[in-house]
Amino acid sequence: MHYLSIEGKQKLQGSVSISGAKNAALPLLAATLLSKNKINISNVPNVADVKTLLKLLGNLGASSSYDNNHVTIDTTTVKSACANYDIVRKMRASILTLGPLLARFGHCEVSLPGGCAIGQRPIDLHLKALEQMGAIIELEQGYVVAKAPDGLKGTTIIFDKVTVTGSENILMAASLAHGTTKLVNVAKEPEVVQLCEVLQNAGVKIDGIGTSQLTIVGSGGNLLDIQDFTVIPDRIEAGTYLCAGAITNSKITITNVIPKHMEAITLKLERMGFGIETTNNSITISPASKILPADIETTEYPGFPTDMQAQFMALCTQADGTSIIDERLFENRFMHVSELCRMGATVKLKGHSATVGGNSELNAADVMATDLRASSALILAAFVAEGTTKVHRIYHLDRGYENLEGKFSALGAKIERLEE
Repeated sequence: MHYLSIEGKQKLQGSVSISGAKNAALPLLAATLLSKNKINISNVPNVADVKTLLKLLGNLGASSSYDNNHVTIDTTTVKSACANYDIVRKMRASILTLGPLLARFGHCEVSLPGGCAIGQRPIDLHLKALEQMGAIIELEQGYVVAKAPDGLKGTTIIFDKVTVTGSENILMAASLAHGTTKLVNVAKEPEVVQLCEVLQNAGVKIDGIGTSQLTIVGSGGNLLDIQDFTVIPDRIEAGTYLCAGAITNSKITITNVIPKHMEAITLKLERMGFGIETTNNSITISPASKILPADIETTEYPGFPTDMQAQFMALCTQADGTSIIDERLFENRFMHVSELCRMGATVKLKGHSATVGGNSELNAADVMATDLRASSALILAAFVAEGTTKVHRIYHLDRGYENLEGKFSALGAKIERLEE
């Protein structure tokens, strides 16, 4: 097993190119199950989750090649509609195969998912929506067994709460359904928007893209002609590097980004005192004369993303004052707190709120990553700690960050991956 060794009290400088978005690539790869042709996909991040989903698609019968952030995939050879436990348990996003498999074959078996243990994240919203479209669903020995022998039927579905993967799953299912489906209270994340655009370019009529209500005219069971496409940049990776510049009070530039996707993050950094300059595809952060405390409440896009909460908590330990972080989306997403406190942070938890003391003198420690974004928060804290920090269990990190130690090294960080 590997760990990261990080030397503290660092300044960063230079620029870093942001990879494709993991959270866009995964539903888009699942959507290839709807295609009647081979597809070329560019800017695919080289991360463990992508490799896991490609392996799952391969087990279903697809063929693919993955080289230099480019995937060529052919799902026309898929015969199996069973996504088995051995792969699905590694990653929650595997549930994204449920909608397209059911829509394509009229039946499927998908294991209940695993992944980061940051909360319940139940799939009941997915299942309820598919039942409204005519599916018969049973849970058998840890598998979702779904049947729609006459195909899925268009209907009106109102999501009880905003769900990103639920929106994506039902959007894909509706694309092959019979008739028109109206989805209400849909997630508006850029990753959902790109999925809509790729399906629209494949001939699916979709109205309301980018809003909370979508109307989808299904193909009646006919597979789609999905065109080649490029995955959008990863706004969470981009935000993580901006927080690295912020916590070390350094000037760095991130490139290959879409600044509009980053507005909730950059606005918060500006309010904390940092300079932010943007171009069409880059963002530069400049040091603050004084790092101001923050009030943060996580919410759905375009609000502040829950996937940036841990990184900003690390940053807030260096603010001149007390910060409040309200985690509204996941009930178990403060697991990084105990590890930050081992490094000298002062964080008090009460329900879904964290009070973060500022001006903390952090010290190196052996710490353990508990989920994907917690991993990056510990790295940020290590950059300003006294001494050399070791971050263990970084397999979480590898699920979502491409070549993190290489990119940080290029910015001047003293960070290396070592064997336990």
